[in-house]
Amino acid sequence: MAGMISISRTILQGRRQKLRHRRQRRIIQSIWRTLAVSGLASGLMWMAIQPIWVLTDPHEIMISGNQLLSDKAIQSRLMLSYPQSLWRIQPSKIAQALMEQPAIEQATVTRRLFPPGLIVQIKERVPVAITYSEPNHREQSKIDTEHKKATVGLLDASGVWMPLEKHTSSTTVKLPSLKVIGLPEQYRPYWAQLYQALSQSSVKVTEIDWQDPTNLILKTEIGKVILGTPSSQLSEQIRVMTQMRHLPAQLNPSQIEYIDLKNPDYPLVQMNQKKQMIKPQMR
Repeated sequence: MAGMISISRTILQGRRQKLRHRRQRRIIQSIWRTLAVSGLASGLMWMAIQPIWVLTDPHEIMISGNQLLSDKAIQSRLMLSYPQSLWRIQPSKIAQALMEQPAIEQATVTRRLFPPGLIVQIKERVPVAITYSEPNHREQSKIDTEHKKATVGLLDASGVWMPLEKHTSSTTVKLPSLKVIGLPEQYRPYWAQLYQALSQSSVKVTEIDWQDPTNLILKTEIGKVILGTPSSQLSEQIRVMTQMRHLPAQLNPSQIEYIDLKNPDYPLVQMNQKKQMIKPQMR
């Protein structure tokens, strides 16, 4: 019995020693981890305050994806002062500030460590039309036209308006030829529908007159087309206009005053000499 007690004490002492060794190893490992993390943090802090991690010039910012906006125009929107610590710059905030610009649809900003700098990638809104916001005839009679100048801008396919003066066209990018006259806030609800239909039409449209919100007029290669008040029929009206693309072969274009498509089921042509409406043959 005494022998069994002695063996049990020996086993317990061995277990205690193993537990002490484990605790010691854990303590040592914890100390080493703390020292490693502190050393890494100190190293990063030391690196961060070194002059090499400071932006001193806008040319240290690499910009890509821009065609309409110049590098200088984008740099002015970054709102950075120089010299600027690379680690104090917040890329997400800069990207958000860029996307607040009407001409920029998407933007990503990342730090570049070697060599130190910023990488700015943007996606511009593609303009599809030039807009002219002019006063209507009633406003012109009340306002001195010398002080009332037309506002010129650009419009993308979704209806986002962009001021023209904030764009810088490059030698490889041409501004759109389509012209839109009228106040953007009046035609914005219908613009996406209309432009999508026009982009699928084989009839070339050079001008959209939206000055009168109740009388939409298109200037096309087959003549002036009157659509009337914009509605859900826009796509059908443009489809009928496309079917009339051979109209100049049927009638003398110089005698056509306008094409009336207010009711796409009954398209009519106003002749400026005969002063009568005729229904064209559809193909």
